Amino acid sequence: MISPLAYVDSSAKIGKNVTIHPFAYIDKNVEIGDDCEIMPYASIMSGARLGKRNKVYQGAVVSAVPQDFAFTGEETLCVVGDDNVIRENAILIRGTHAGHATVVGNGNFVMTGARLSHDVEVGNHCIIGNGSQVSGNCRIEDCAILTSNVLMLGNTRLGTYSVVQSGCRFTKDIPPYIVAAHDPIEFYSINTMVLEKVNFSETIIKHIAQAYRILYKANTSQHDALIRIREQIPYGPEIEHILSFVESSRLGIIH
Repeated sequence: MISPLAYVDSSAKIGKNVTIHPFAYIDKNVEIGDDCEIMPYASIMSGARLGKRNKVYQGAVVSAVPQDFAFTGEETLCVVGDDNVIRENAILIRGTHAGHATVVGNGNFVMTGARLSHDVEVGNHCIIGNGSQVSGNCRIEDCAILTSNVLMLGNTRLGTYSVVQSGCRFTKDIPPYIVAAHDPIEFYSINTMVLEKVNFSETIIKHIAQAYRILYKANTSQHDALIRIREQIPYGPEIEHILSFVESSRLGIIH
């Protein structure tokens, strides 16, 4: 299943039933799990750790050297889970410092020309849209979506089940379960369509909407808004996640 026209370093660890097409490049210090497919002209560089059933398309680079002036040549990793799709010309950059890694979970779709920079963490079942750029040390929680040409600035976080509309850029955290839009970016709505599609109950969606109505629409401070949410909205894991996300934000949340 490995083309003689591909370059595969003798030290690379290749799992069972892996397909490596002509002109692919597999570097030293690479591990590729079972049933992966590496398309022509894709490059799997030193430090890559791929799980099972990943598909890497033409021109993509996994575990590229960090574009970080703090990088001094340390051995770092880019860890990719299972069942991910990495489309043409996407770039995943490995961690900067020894012991650090860029980590991508399971079932993600990284579209054409997207970039995940050093020390980024992506959860499970996320979509990184065409041309979107995720800067260093960002965190993307499960089931979040960056649509096309989004710029996610360094150290920011994107909450679970949130969507960022095309062309936006943000320097503050985007909390879970919402749609963010406009320039400058701001809270637009609850991500109702997706929440309904994944079987959030009508009651839970109403509680989420009420929480954000208090957080964004009430004429009060963020501190007081969080107190009101705790007092007025029935407790549930979704409400607790909103509260903990906002309270733990070092950069603050979008307006």
